[in-house]
Amino acid sequence: MKLAIPITRHFSASTTTQKLKRVSKNAVSINSIKELHAHLIRTDLHTDPSSISHVIKSYALSPSYLQKAHLAFNQLERPTLLIVNHMIHGLSQSDQPKKAIDMYNHMYQQGLSGDNLTFIFVIKACARVRDVYQGQKAHVHTLKLGFESYLFVSNALIHMYAACGDLGLARKLFDVMSVRDLVSWNSLICGYSQCNRFEEVLCLFNSMQEDNIKADAVTMVKVILACIYLGNWAIADSVIRYIEEKDIEIDVYLGNTLIDMYGRRGLVDLAREVFNQMCDKNVISWNAMIMGYAKATHLIEARQLLDEMPRRDVISWTSLITGYSRANQFAEALNLFQEMMLSKVKPDEITVASVLSACAHLGSLDMGEAIHDYIQRIGTKMDIYVGNSLVDMYCKCGAVEKALMVFHEMEKKDSVSWTSIISGLAVNGFADYALELFKQMLREDVRPTHGTFVGILLACTHAGVIDEGLQYFENMEKVYGLTPEMKHYGCVVDLLSRSGHLEKAYEFMVTMPMAPDVVVWRILLNALLMQVRIDGMMLKELEN
Repeated sequence: MKLAIPITRHFSASTTTQKLKRVSKNAVSINSIKELHAHLIRTDLHTDPSSISHVIKSYALSPSYLQKAHLAFNQLERPTLLIVNHMIHGLSQSDQPKKAIDMYNHMYQQGLSGDNLTFIFVIKACARVRDVYQGQKAHVHTLKLGFESYLFVSNALIHMYAACGDLGLARKLFDVMSVRDLVSWNSLICGYSQCNRFEEVLCLFNSMQEDNIKADAVTMVKVILACIYLGNWAIADSVIRYIEEKDIEIDVYLGNTLIDMYGRRGLVDLAREVFNQMCDKNVISWNAMIMGYAKATHLIEARQLLDEMPRRDVISWTSLITGYSRANQFAEALNLFQEMMLSKVKPDEITVASVLSACAHLGSLDMGEAIHDYIQRIGTKMDIYVGNSLVDMYCKCGAVEKALMVFHEMEKKDSVSWTSIISGLAVNGFADYALELFKQMLREDVRPTHGTFVGILLACTHAGVIDEGLQYFENMEKVYGLTPEMKHYGCVVDLLSRSGHLEKAYEFMVTMPMAPDVVVWRILLNALLMQVRIDGMMLKELEN
């Protein structure tokens, strides 16, 4: 049985040349509109609604000329519904969609009723600003005027309610529709996907197939995303077969989703097939492919792609830096970060955390300090992850004072923050301070984790406080509900052994609920060897 299917055809063939032709055509078109507008002003026809209508429409639908549409519109004493619709349409798809709603409300207050087009544009504006209240008002008006039965109006309402998170109303509208088209299905599917209700996405896709509605690239993107989040690769493979059988065109968005899906599964060869066949790629396409290679530890291929990219962003660099760190190639991660700085791409919090982790593993304090200075200089957000990474790096490099300084300056701390500083203090010989911080952590109601208890047991070992350490070990399960793991048992054996209680350490090992691993035995044997050496030295001294 095949686990996956390669995509080998039906890719979108849009090209840069075609885009340039469209841009050129639009430029010619707007120039002719400006000439027409000038002519209407010269002939004093610019206040005539029938004459100026085409000019206002063209301006309104060209974002950079929307202000000119306003100027022309404001010179009309009695604009027609057609012209008002042009303005609402333009505003609804502009960067100020709320103005479309305001214009509709003003029109309604003036006693001018809208038509089906008016409501489509207004409802889409409500969806864009996530204003369900205004959307419901428009919905009531469509019911009063009898427009709800119009397919495109119903589709706009479903999209609006779904975008606002009211999937109950969206589904009710969908269920009572006498006629549905692909947009109806996609509107509801997109709403469920946006609200992370992925099971419903797959159920709707099944219902679509039962109703013989052919899906498109939009549907497929949401269905494959649902498969990714649910980890349902069997359905994902059936979806790929559906794409092939139904001859669905794979645009850049569907192509990117397929690359991501294959990359998450480690099927980088299939991801690369999709990538290579895409006629139109964007930076997301390249990044998805680099992430797929990095996750599969195909770092040579990932680096080649990074070098070939026409334009790199912070995700491009970070994906490979993180890939090197996860593969324990920390020196390469640092080298790549230096290249990133030279290319003037500003790192984000994930980049910084990955690079600091590399510094910590290499014990490269100089580089870690340089990165700390750099992120302060360029203003990288000092969030909890960056703070934790700095604390961990400074502790592992032995710079405890700087680790404490970062820790105390952090506005927000989580259990990782406390665990890092407590463990760092313990291994660097500041056991008493580690114990003090642990008590402060408990006073601040921060719940300790398995890792925290490893740190505190280490601190007890170095401080030589046996009873306190044994009490903490007992409290792990009794107070905090954390079942001790092998590493915790190893810490207790170390605690007892270092204090000279070798018999108790052995007795403790015998009563462990699992067989001691090689590390635990090594701890005990090392303690025995140390005791033998000490006894031998004392014997020699007595003989002398």
